[in-house]
Parts: sequence; structure tokens; C-alpha cells
Amino acid sequence: MAQSKVEGSSSLRHAFGGVLSVFILLLIGVVAFSIRLFSVIKYESVIHEFDPYFNYRVTQFLSKNGIYEFWNWFDDRTWYPLGRVIGGTVYPGLTLTAGTMWKLANSLNIPLSVETVCVFTAPIFSAFAAWATYLLTKEVKGPGAGITAAAILAMVPSYISRSVAGSYDNEAVAIFALIFTFYLYIKTLNTGSLFYATLNSLAYFYMVCSWGGYTFIINLIPMHVLLCIVTGRYSSRLYIAYAPLVVLGTLLAALVPVVGFNAVMTSEHFGSFLVFIIIHVVALVYYIKGILTPRLFKVATTLVLTVGVAVCAVVVAILIALVASSPTKGWSGRSLSLLDPTYASKYIPIIASVSEHQPPTWPSYFMDINVLAFLVPAGIVACFLPLSDASSFAVLYLVTSVYFSGVMVRLMLVLAPAACIMSGIALSEAFGVLTRSIKFHITKYFECSHTEAPAKSGESTSAESSAPLENMMKSDTTEKSEVVKKEKVSRRKQKKEKELTENAPVKPVSAKKEKRPLVLPLEASIVSVFLLIVLGGLYVLHCVWAAAEAYSAPSIVLTSHSHDGLHVFDDFREAYAWLRHNTEVDDKVASWWDYGYQTTAMANRTVIVDNNTWNNTHIATVGTAMSSPEKAAWEIFNSLDVKYVLVVFGGLVGYPSDDINKFLWMVRIGGGVFPHIKEADYLRDGQYRVDAHATPTMLNCLMYKLSYYRFVETDGKGFDRVRRYEIGKKHFKLTHFEEVFTTHHWMVRIYKLKPQKNRIRGKSRKSKLGTKSTSSKPGGVTRKNPWN
Repeated sequence: MAQSKVEGSSSLRHAFGGVLSVFILLLIGVVAFSIRLFSVIKYESVIHEFDPYFNYRVTQFLSKNGIYEFWNWFDDRTWYPLGRVIGGTVYPGLTLTAGTMWKLANSLNIPLSVETVCVFTAPIFSAFAAWATYLLTKEVKGPGAGITAAAILAMVPSYISRSVAGSYDNEAVAIFALIFTFYLYIKTLNTGSLFYATLNSLAYFYMVCSWGGYTFIINLIPMHVLLCIVTGRYSSRLYIAYAPLVVLGTLLAALVPVVGFNAVMTSEHFGSFLVFIIIHVVALVYYIKGILTPRLFKVATTLVLTVGVAVCAVVVAILIALVASSPTKGWSGRSLSLLDPTYASKYIPIIASVSEHQPPTWPSYFMDINVLAFLVPAGIVACFLPLSDASSFAVLYLVTSVYFSGVMVRLMLVLAPAACIMSGIALSEAFGVLTRSIKFHITKYFECSHTEAPAKSGESTSAESSAPLENMMKSDTTEKSEVVKKEKVSRRKQKKEKELTENAPVKPVSAKKEKRPLVLPLEASIVSVFLLIVLGGLYVLHCVWAAAEAYSAPSIVLTSHSHDGLHVFDDFREAYAWLRHNTEVDDKVASWWDYGYQTTAMANRTVIVDNNTWNNTHIATVGTAMSSPEKAAWEIFNSLDVKYVLVVFGGLVGYPSDDINKFLWMVRIGGGVFPHIKEADYLRDGQYRVDAHATPTMLNCLMYKLSYYRFVETDGKGFDRVRRYEIGKKHFKLTHFEEVFTTHHWMVRIYKLKPQKNRIRGKSRKSKLGTKSTSSKPGGVTRKNPWN
């Protein structure tokens, strides 16, 4: 009777805990969504940054014309005169997801525009990512750690920076796909279910469709499989978790047009194929060992290893031949930059010029993950108590993501989920120990208050006093055993354990020892719980501040605070609106590649280069034009049929991300293709200057003239608030370009190429005068017309 009551109360407690967990997860999803809405509340519902404008434009085309037109879309408004095949050069996961959401909303008679769906896609998937983190961490260390990790990920600044409302980039859905793929891999590893293995391949396919960072998955999972094999943790579950992913996942990845045969032809994927061969050799060895006698097993092992080594040697030779035939050894430029941080700066300046590809600073770690940096080591220790296949994967994920985040600041985004998982495990374990200690001391205190009871109940009192500790020990171990139970011990390990138990010396039972859970002093436990709550409160305050102030401002609308209030700089949209309403539809606009996506999406004008950066020579041509004197630049732009040139200038308002600060990269990229552009010609004593000490080459280049034309009229001195000094060349005129529009704060300036026919008339008039003068001289020699 008593046992049935205990079972009933236990089932009721579990049911209540399940309902409470669902409610908490719903609240976490609401927090993850709402904390990313500061940009909409403070500014407006607008697309942020540069790349999201291209994704928004593609989503508009997809929703208007359908999927088949999207796959065959040739965009003639970008990379003039080359154009771009959109369907074969983009990762379609984001646009297909947003397009499906828009279509679903309209089918339910919810009148949402495409822009609204694009703005709120990232906050919605941030909630999904938090729930996926719960599932992943639950498989590693239980539901308590899962809820804690999900709550931390919902607010972590590193993830907020790429998923605020309006940040319509590939990472908006890719981080969810990354975490969910890892969850299904661990779920398959713990259960050995082929159903979850198939779902894992489909999740990997969605990740391939969404982001080029899928190569991180297809390299991290083989590393974990190889680690398990080396450490003697091979099992059939490991084979089921890995083999279908390589076969089915690779076939599905090859279906994505932007990937295609790269899924089997590039070096980023060769590691997975090599581990695929190794795990089959190991599986064959274990299978033979189970059906043969030890003597025959040795012979068979020798044969299998011989054949396996021969096959591996052939495969490695083929891979080496394929890799050696490629100039980059089969690796992409970005992958080589991750393996060798100095590669991009030496050979591919276009990659090094992107701010996201620079190494992070130490303050950026504290800004993006805050107190998690101090909780991660404790989480690593907790993963080893006890160590399982799932916890070893979590540790490996953390170690690799820490390395890659140290190479490229953009990959702090990949580190964020790993840091949240480790921090969730650390906090869950810490709260478990502390609350257990407090509960034990309180129970002990109430038990001691009954010491004056009759002596008859002495035995029952002593038995009851030990019961709470035993119950706590059981409840503490049950959660850990849930994870350990999921891993079935292999036959080899079972045999070893059996031999150890049979050969172990028998100890007397009198000295019976039980492993008791860790119990801390009451005062230390209460103080520690209080400090952890304060630490969590400080983390929440930092996350809210980062979401509201640091990462909410869209780059297309800028603000600044001064003594006279808030100032809003809407110069970008002002310039794009002018281009849209005051230029012809077929006019070509030249600018640095950063502004190509925005110009195409907002001004609807053809651009020469954009943020895709697939053609280094074309970008170098624009960089060479900006680095050349006015006449040479006019000839380059005229050969590209350019009619307008757009430059971004921040010297008046103090906007640091202007073209003058990016100009050194224009020189380096242009000089990498056209040798007559030399970086040393633009430097004075190794310094990049635009003041009176600047070099003549710098003062006469097109970028300097288009940026500082009439700048001296603003204050009479020409003081640059970004560079913090007066410009060198103040009074000059433009001969081949004319200013047609400058925004209110001088942040965007648009120039028009002067027509060639005006210059031809002047040349023909001079040639006629030269002909008359030469013919008037008797016996004079007729000079050759230099303009013909």
C-alpha cells in the first residue's frame, strides 16, 4: 500500500515537472523572440546591414515568380556586364523558408508583406534555436541542464548580434539547423535508431541549403567518431549515427546547386569519407571477432588489416592526386584562412578586407558571451563526471569552436551555442549540489528537533534521519543514470568487466561503504546560491543592454547622442531614393562592393560589383579606378558603361566606416591584379594619411577628390572628424566628373561622368586650330593629331 502511494506521488511529480518544463520552454521562446525586437521598437521595421538586402530581393522574386523561375533566374542588374545566375550561386534555405512562411500566412488570410516576414524570420528562429539547445543539452546531461542552456542561449549577445529583427541573413536559420543537426546526431548515438539517423541527414540537408558553414558539421562529427574509435568506445550505435549521415547527407547536399559536386570533390569533405572507411574496417573487425574463435580471429584480423591498409592507401593516393591538381589544394579561400590565419592577408586581400573575417579581441569575448567565459571550464569538468559519448561530443564542439572563433570574429556565432551548453551544464550541476546541501541541512535540523522523543522510537528516528540522504542520493543519481543508461556497453567491455569481477579479491562485508553525494555547509550553500542568482541577473542586464543599444541599430539608419539630443542620419536611404527617382532605369552605378546589394535592392539600378565578391578581377578593376587619377578613372568607368559613381564619406559627421578608411583595401585588391597600383605610393613613412603630409598619388586619386570635393566649404578649414586632422588638398576642381547629389549630412555623395562628346568637341576644335597654324607656315611639317 505504501509502495503504491510512493509510486503515485512519483508519477504525479513527474507529470507536474513535464508540464512545468513545457511552460518554461514557452516562456524562453517568448523571451528569445521579444528581446530581438528593440530594433523595430526604437527605429522601424526595416532590413539591416548589406547582405540581407540581397536576400530580401531574392525572396521578393521568389514569392512573385515561383520556385522554378527562381532556379533559372539570371540577374542582369548585378556584376555588369557579366551578370549572375542567382539560382546556382545562393544558399536557398533562408529564402525558401521565408517564402514558405509568407505563403502559409497568406493562405491563412493573414495579410503580411514579404518585408515583414523577412524582418521577423530571425527572431522566430532564435526561439527554435533555444528549444533545439534544450533538446541537445538534455541528451548530454539531462533536462535541468537543457532548460538552463536554452534560457542562456535565448539571450546570449553573440547570437543576438546576428538574429535581431531585420537581420535577414543566412545565419538567422543556420544556427537553428546547426544545433538541431547536432541534437539528432546525439539522439541517434544514444538510441541507435535508424529513424533518428534519417532525420539527422535531412537536418544536415537543411543546413547545407542554409549556410556555407555546413562544412563545420561534416568535419566535427567525423572527428568525434574517430575519437570514439580511438578511445575504444565503438558501438553499433556509433555506426548507425554516422554511416547514414555520410551516404544520405552527401547525396542530399549534392542536390543543392551552389554545392553540387563540391560535396565529393573538395578537401573539406575528404575527412568524412576517410573516417567512413575507417569505421567500416572497425565494424568488420568487431563482426569477425564475434563469430570466430580467438585463433582464427588473429588470422582474420591480419587479413582485414592488410586489405584495409591497402584500400586506405589507394584512397589516400587518389585524394592526394586530386588535392595536388588544385592550386589551393582543394580548399576554398575561406577554409584556408581558418587553417592558416595569415593566408588571406598574403594571397586573397578581398577576404581579409571584410571586417567579419578579422580575428576578435579579448573584449569582444566578454561583450559577446559575458560571464559564460567563466562558467565554461566548470561545464567541461562536469562533462567528465561521468564521461559519455554525448558529453565528449559537447567538449569537442566547444574546443573546435573556440579555435575557429579566435581566427575569425564572425565565428563567435558558432561558439555561442557551445558556450551556452557548457554554462547550462555547469549551472545545473552547481544548483543541484547547492540545493541538495540546503535540503539535507534543513531536514537534519528538523530531525534533530525531535531528539527528545521517547526512547522506543529511537531506532525508527535514526533510520528516518538517514532516509533523506539516501533519497537525495537516489534522486541525484537517477538523472545522471538516464544519460548513462542510453549507452549500452559493448561486448568487449562486458567481457573485461566480467573478468575483473571474477578475479577481484573478496573483501569483508563488515566495512560496507556507500558513495554519498557531496554535501556542502549550509552557510556556504546559501551564499553560493545567492551569488549565482546575482551573476545570472548581471548576465540578463548585459544581454538586454546589448540587444537594446549595441545590436539594435540598423546600419542603414544611424543615430548619435549629443548635448542637444538625438540625431538621426538617414543619408543612405536618401541617396538610394534619389537614384531611384532621378536616374534612368538602365543607368549603371559604380561604388565599392559593400554597397552593391543595397543599391540594387533599394535604388533598383545596375551595379558593377556587389557583396557576392565572386570575381576578384572585377572588384580589382573598380579598386583600380578609385585609386587612379581622375582621367584614368573616367576611362575605366566609361569602358564599363558607368554613368554614376557613389562614394560614402564620413568626415563631416564622424562616420568611421566610410570609403576613405576602406581605401587602403581598394589599393591592395587593385594592386593584386594590376601591378601599376602600388601601395607604397599612397603611404607616407608607412602611414596612411590624407592631410598636408599625404603623398601626391594619394591627393590626386579619384577617391580623395570625390570624397573631399567642396569639403572646405563646410567649415572653412576642411577638418576631417574621422581622421582628426585637416585635409591636405582643399581647393580643386573636377574635370571629368560632376557632382549631382550630396545627402544632408554629406555621408553619401553621387557623381556623374561627364559626357564624352563634350570632350571630343574641344579636342576637334583644338585640332582644327592646330591644322590652320601649321598650314600657314610655309614648308612646315604637319603634326600628327594626338587624339586620333
